[in-house]
Amino acid sequence: MTRMFVDAWDPSYGASFEGDSSDGPASPSSAQVDTDVEVPADQWAPIDVSSRVRCPDVVFLVDGVRRNDAGLWTAEEDGLSYAGLAASYAAGVVRCDLRNGIAELAGARVARGLFTASPSAEDLQAGSVRYEVHRVSGTGEASKLPAAVQAPLTALEIDISGAARDGGSDGADLLVVDGPLRNRRQLPRTIGYVKTQQKQYLPAALTAVVTSLRPTQRTPVFQLGTVWGGWSWYLRLPGASGAPWSGIVRIECSPDLTPAEAIELADLSSATLPRFASSSYKDPRAPQNLVPIAGLERRLRGMLGDARVLHRALTLATARSR
Repeated sequence: MTRMFVDAWDPSYGASFEGDSSDGPASPSSAQVDTDVEVPADQWAPIDVSSRVRCPDVVFLVDGVRRNDAGLWTAEEDGLSYAGLAASYAAGVVRCDLRNGIAELAGARVARGLFTASPSAEDLQAGSVRYEVHRVSGTGEASKLPAAVQAPLTALEIDISGAARDGGSDGADLLVVDGPLRNRRQLPRTIGYVKTQQKQYLPAALTAVVTSLRPTQRTPVFQLGTVWGGWSWYLRLPGASGAPWSGIVRIECSPDLTPAEAIELADLSSATLPRFASSSYKDPRAPQNLVPIAGLERRLRGMLGDARVLHRALTLATARSR
């Protein structure tokens, strides 16, 4: 008999394990995977937190948010027209002092951009807010402009992460990036935290190890042969509903690390991250949406300002330009 589970996530956020409309949730990845990194594939089994692993004194958690403020169109002198997107985005870092039990906002910054392929577009002043022009390549179709916001947002996250760490932690820290590492792989002592699983990277026999994890257990480390590459592993957080993929997160670290360094970070993650897991009565994306990340997201969205006020300011600014 098929067993059914209710996903703990609020359905408005999608699902904790999902694919796109054509792939479906059981879609396998085409990436080459080396599963013999930590132990041979035929010896895979859940790994418990070692009593020898010491949590870092300080954990930095970084995240970014973005919002589309208005869609725009340009009217060029040669008669052509280009789509544009006015977007606000922000990045911030929460510093968690585990030794003293203190969490605080270590830094946050807001930026705004006008994304378009128009060769003549300039910065747009909307009231007291300036949208800096970001020229996108190609024809700049409107549907592709939201993705162009990710690069400057990532750059902002990197800048603010470095500034927060400059405050001093004596090297005994861990930086947790919400989402894949991508071009943040150069950051030291850093892991990427992927809370929504869209692909199955492992063969069926090893996927069964993932779904058999108990809270705080992780899988052995494996290597992904994707464009960005890197070492990766799965971890189940406490507070899951009991469904096969409930509470499962995938964690990754830089491919520039040695296998031993990757395994060390894997052990560190399984000892550290479960203490930040959220509860379903507080967060619709529990337990994967870590408590400091959820608080940071709320703070950053507030910093973006009132969307209606900005939309009106943009409407007035473009009217004046005409």
